[in-house]
Amino acid sequence: MSRRRRVRPLSTAAALAVVAGLCAPGALAQDPVPAPDAPEVRSAVEDLSRPASPAEERSWDAARAELAEDTAGDAFYRPPATIPARPGTLIRSEPSAFYLDPVKLIRVPARATRILYSSVDAQGRPMAVSGTVLTPTAPWTGGGERPVIGYAVGTQGAADRCAPSRTLSTGEQYEGVGISSLLGRGHTVVVTDYEGLGTPGAHTYMVRESQAHAVLDSVRAAAQVDGAEVTASSPVALAGYSQGGGASAAAAELAPAYAPELDLKGAYAGAPPADLVQVADRIDGGSYSAFLLYAMSGQLAAYDVDPAVHLNEHGRQVLADAVETCVTDSGEHGSLDSSALTHTGQSFPQLVRTDPQLGRDPRRAEARGGGAPPGGARDDRPLPHGRRHPVPRRPGAGAALVRRGRPRSLRPGPHPHPHGRLRGRAAADALVPRRGAGRPVDPELLRLVLSVR
Repeated sequence: MSRRRRVRPLSTAAALAVVAGLCAPGALAQDPVPAPDAPEVRSAVEDLSRPASPAEERSWDAARAELAEDTAGDAFYRPPATIPARPGTLIRSEPSAFYLDPVKLIRVPARATRILYSSVDAQGRPMAVSGTVLTPTAPWTGGGERPVIGYAVGTQGAADRCAPSRTLSTGEQYEGVGISSLLGRGHTVVVTDYEGLGTPGAHTYMVRESQAHAVLDSVRAAAQVDGAEVTASSPVALAGYSQGGGASAAAAELAPAYAPELDLKGAYAGAPPADLVQVADRIDGGSYSAFLLYAMSGQLAAYDVDPAVHLNEHGRQVLADAVETCVTDSGEHGSLDSSALTHTGQSFPQLVRTDPQLGRDPRRAEARGGGAPPGGARDDRPLPHGRRHPVPRRPGAGAALVRRGRPRSLRPGPHPHPHGRLRGRAAADALVPRRGAGRPVDPELLRLVLSVR
């Protein structure tokens, strides 16, 4: 099968500039955040949009080979025979590293610790989840305790080699710059791998409860890591975009009941997939078809549904192939029509609508509502989103997440989904540190900044 050519990774010069900013005097201060249309933001968007050069392709191929070698037989990710019943219990930890480039020229100034901890899956069963705790090497100069950010990454893929705890250490993590920005403001950042990325079993992609629990329990586990500077009373904020936006929103919503002891100050949820069935309708047969395969695999695994019940032989093989890919090579499954994979000839969205077993998880799996995230005032201003991303755009998609506030309309933007991550970074960088430190937020920065994908 042909492989879609990868977009250009962050250039070494751009990454060096980021790290230089982190190491500069006063980098931990609350510096002004560049506007979404600032020259440096536009430059980053253009840089990421250019095709990768042959040299960059080779460096990424080498990083992937290293990941594959490291993944084979890695005992760290194997859960113990008995998983601790208490969610958020640290099972084991080991030193790690955080690089911004696959050549490993640019090491971010932070203490990195890989962790394995206990959590709870979508059916309430104990599970082991891996992740990474990152603490700036520079001392915290703000008031009170150093804040901690529970960071939920966007789509990584479904194979164990895609786990952020692996890619952060090899310089292949596309979220690296955003994470380093939060570290540069003096915050400890805890990055979960979610269920089944790194650890045995399927990655339960876009399964609301599983993702929310993994995020919240990673913060609990970080308090048990020596040198992380996280305590039971540390101020906490959450952040994520795309898959991570859904996980951050779900974690903020479930936290009052699931993790009431956490001092949760606020959350940034960028581009959360608010209605999974409508998202599936729009990406089926398009360039994001692999994401639909990840979601189908995750939903089937989360609720113990045998794929053979719904998928024909070809469909089972395609699904098995897809779950061994990362997002960087997911183009192999571009333009796939899911109706060719099922016994009935129905597409995946049609199956979910008609099958009671698949439909038992609410269609708005990432936007149930019923619980308001903490921090800030109620508001009815528009929700920003990217106009050019091929998914639904409607007020209800975001309103369910702020049910205790008034429904808000959408404010379309000209950028597609991947670039919305960069343009939304200004809002995240302003909101999350201030909420994490317990400081007031500008009225334009809502208690939950939503960019509905």
